[in-house]
Amino acid sequence: MGNCHTVGPNEALVVSGGCCGSDEKTYVVGGWSWAWWLISDIQRITLEIMTLQPKCEDVETAEGVAITVTGVAQVKVMTDNELLAYACEQFLGKSVMEIKSVILQTLEGHLRSILGTLTVEQIYQDRDRFAALVREVAAPDVGRMGIEILSFTIKDVYDKVEYLSSLGKSQTAAVQRDADIGVAEAERDAGIREAECKKEMMDVKFLADTKMADSKRGLEMQKAAFNQEVNTKKAEAQLAYELQAAKEQQKIRLEEIEIEVVQRKKQITIEEKEIDRTEKELIATVKRPAEAEAYKMQQLAEGQKMKKVLTAQAEAEKIRRIGEAEAGLLCYVIHIGRSPS
Repeated sequence: MGNCHTVGPNEALVVSGGCCGSDEKTYVVGGWSWAWWLISDIQRITLEIMTLQPKCEDVETAEGVAITVTGVAQVKVMTDNELLAYACEQFLGKSVMEIKSVILQTLEGHLRSILGTLTVEQIYQDRDRFAALVREVAAPDVGRMGIEILSFTIKDVYDKVEYLSSLGKSQTAAVQRDADIGVAEAERDAGIREAECKKEMMDVKFLADTKMADSKRGLEMQKAAFNQEVNTKKAEAQLAYELQAAKEQQKIRLEEIEIEVVQRKKQITIEEKEIDRTEKELIATVKRPAEAEAYKMQQLAEGQKMKKVLTAQAEAEKIRRIGEAEAGLLCYVIHIGRSPS
């Protein structure tokens, strides 16, 4: 009689022995297998990922500096039948802790041997390359145990003589120095570029200001020419108006003089008529005919004399007033001509 045994994906089932006394082993991963009672041997081996933390303390590097390195490794049993058989030969019947202990010692041995071939700077500055080298060197040995290294990383590197601290400080100082140099060069380049930009800006501003000044000067010249033309036209119009006004005033004055002359002539006529009336009255009432005749001649002579005098005065007054009017018009024209535009 026999029994059916099942196994999950996180472990492997190893069935050995059979009804015919065979030593052949059967490996089952994530399935089931038939085993005979009292004849078949059933064992299990874990397939879970195992986490290891290898640590090498005070290991001397190629320069003789003692450092301590800790790492983290992820390993597991491989499921290929041939490799799984290797793992079963090494670890079948052992607990997980025992399996981890064997693999850990192997990793630490390779880690220690590699540390002796590298400098502190190589280990400290390129941890990924160091971890890859350990994994590369240790993989064949653990592979012959049916174990696969899934990952290996360096967790920490330190020493007791502060060598790494000094190295870090020197690197930090170098980085700071390079950064300061970079900043200084960047500031220098920025200053040069800023000066160039300012120069370009000043050149552009100078050209713009020059064009603006030229435009403003041209506008002012146009305005001045326009104002001069307007003022000239205004002056010409004002002069024409004033000349016309002066002519009108002269015309009015001449007409007034003509009126005055006519009035004076009328006055002379009235006076002559009064003389005639007086003469007639004297002849009729006062003088004798001879006396009247003599008086008449005397009065006529005086009347003729008075008439000439009055006529001469009137003509002289007319000429004087016409002269005054023409002189006033000439002075006004001369004054207008000398006035600024």
